[in-house]
Amino acid sequence: MTSTVELPIWLFVLILLFAAVTAASHLLFPSVRWFFRRRMERAVSRLNQRLERPIEPFKLARRHDMIQRLMYHPDVTQAIVEHARKQGIPENVAFEEAKRYAREIVPSFSASAYFGIAIRLARFISQSLYRVRLAYFDEIGLQNIPKDSTVVFVMNHRSNMDYVLVTYLAAERSALAYAVGEWARVWPLSRLIKAMGAYFIRRTSRNALYRKVLARYVRLATDGGVTQAMFPEGGLSLDGAPREPKLGLLKYITDGFNPDVRDVVFVPVALNYDRVLEDRILLEALGRGGKGFRAKISVIAGFFLKHIWLRIRGRYHKFGYAAVSFGHPLSLAEFNKSTHIDMTEDLARELKHRIEDVVPVLPVPMVASIIEDAETPISRAAVEARFAGWVVKLNDAHIHLPRDDLSYATEVGLRMLIERRMIIKKNGCFAPNPEQTEALAFYANSIRHLLK
Repeated sequence: MTSTVELPIWLFVLILLFAAVTAASHLLFPSVRWFFRRRMERAVSRLNQRLERPIEPFKLARRHDMIQRLMYHPDVTQAIVEHARKQGIPENVAFEEAKRYAREIVPSFSASAYFGIAIRLARFISQSLYRVRLAYFDEIGLQNIPKDSTVVFVMNHRSNMDYVLVTYLAAERSALAYAVGEWARVWPLSRLIKAMGAYFIRRTSRNALYRKVLARYVRLATDGGVTQAMFPEGGLSLDGAPREPKLGLLKYITDGFNPDVRDVVFVPVALNYDRVLEDRILLEALGRGGKGFRAKISVIAGFFLKHIWLRIRGRYHKFGYAAVSFGHPLSLAEFNKSTHIDMTEDLARELKHRIEDVVPVLPVPMVASIIEDAETPISRAAVEARFAGWVVKLNDAHIHLPRDDLSYATEVGLRMLIERRMIIKKNGCFAPNPEQTEALAFYANSIRHLLK
């Protein structure tokens, strides 16, 4: 027992390495994880004291535990069995496939990433690009939402800036869990988005197993009180007009809804812009029948580098106004009391109307509508007169007049449309540019439903 054993130096180093890894994994790593977990819990506790809707424990659960909880839910295990039978594959193979879906969907929320990075970045980007305005805010309705209910922000989808703007404006209320599409599944963007609590969805997937895993996660998050944000339209508007809602995510929320457990309250949110950053890309996609976007990284990078250079030279101008409205909330428990042949479809229709009713009216969309409707070239005075007429007619709409000055609002709209060559000025009158009629209609369409 006390005899000397000789070992090669490489083997001795290897044994020491294995011993160090074992000691770290059993002694050091758990202590470190506990230390940082305690720090996170204290930070979240401080955050919850100032948030209107505190971060729910569901959102703070370990991602591994949430994936396991999702995988062993009876609905998911049944779907795995059925998928294996239909595909003629072993159940363990179907199980691994479902697990890949779960890993793809389940976020890894980080309060420090969300409130330390995302909120500040959203504020900086929003204020750098636009003059941000809160067009309407149903303060009484939002304050009366029960604290134990799940809040779901439902929004029209005008631009990818929608995520940034709403995150910035809702920063003092809660952490939002977005449902994001395939565009965000690019590394390293995907890691940041997951850390912000967002979950990925494959909008075009017809895989029954995938849909079951996604549906169960949405149900668990809803029952867990996670504040969510989604775009019922399912994608960006290519022509600027509101789109018909998709029923997928709404159906996942309504299926199995039990008002005795937790109510779900939908908050309609409407956004509008004087300039949509990706308007040309959307119009190109519209011209191809909506078949994908062709946005080169080099073009996008060049766009931002150009404006950074303009900012350095002091010649940078913001892209006009961006406005957000928060409409009257809709309780699913109250809505469920009515008789519905298809509650999800009726709910989608009602939410669509509520979103459209609070769409902000900004200078560029209004002036674009006026010039598009004019049968002949129109003078500046006539544009302003028609603007004034619509302000009176749209008494219930949420119209933003910069500086509360109708003349200045008209000037803002005309200037931006001329700069972007959507309208032309000749002999003191304004008319649509024949080569930019679709672009002009893109902005007019955002408020066309209000002008009917």
